[in-house]
Order: sequence, then structure tokens, then C-alpha cells
Amino acid sequence: MLVFGGPRTLGELAAAEQVRPPTMTRVVQGLEADDLVRRASDSRDGRIVRLHATAKGRRVMQRGRERRVASLATLLSRLDRREIDRVREAAELVERALAQQS
Repeated sequence: MLVFGGPRTLGELAAAEQVRPPTMTRVVQGLEADDLVRRASDSRDGRIVRLHATAKGRRVMQRGRERRVASLATLLSRLDRREIDRVREAAELVERALAQQS
């Protein structure tokens, strides 16, 4: 969330991940211990603390994304043209449904 969506408050992260704030606090503490996330005061309101992905956190996420894309590409390479077209159509339907959700 922080890598691809930008800085968030603890409450925003908890809501996005559909967990309670105490649960997210424990998760964030672990991410901080591994130097994947850092806390910083909001530039406009010092009372607000935003969580930011660190450079290490961005690298970890990017490597994971690259592995998932490569794995998906391998799976899709086994499909014929007609099947690829069906996957494309399904992806477009999912995108349309998600766009209508917001």
C-alpha cells in the first residue's frame, strides 16, 4: 500500500487492509524493525504521523512484483491466442467493475 499508493496514516492502512488499528500497529512495528517503513510527521499538521515506505521497502516490493509478473507471464505463455483473448476480456471486465465501485 505504501509503496504503490504513497504515505498513509496508521488508521488509513488499517481501514485499507480491513484490520483493527491495534493489529496494524503490530504489523507496522515489525515493518519498522525490518527497516521497510518509517514514520514521519505530516508537513502540514505535525499531530498527524504518516507511514512511508523506505528505499529498502520499495526494493522488496518491486522485486516481489517482478517475480509475480514473471510467473504470470510464464503461465500465460502456455495459452493459445484464443485463451489469451479471453483472459484479456476478463481483465477488462474486472477493471470496469472496479471503476464502477468507486
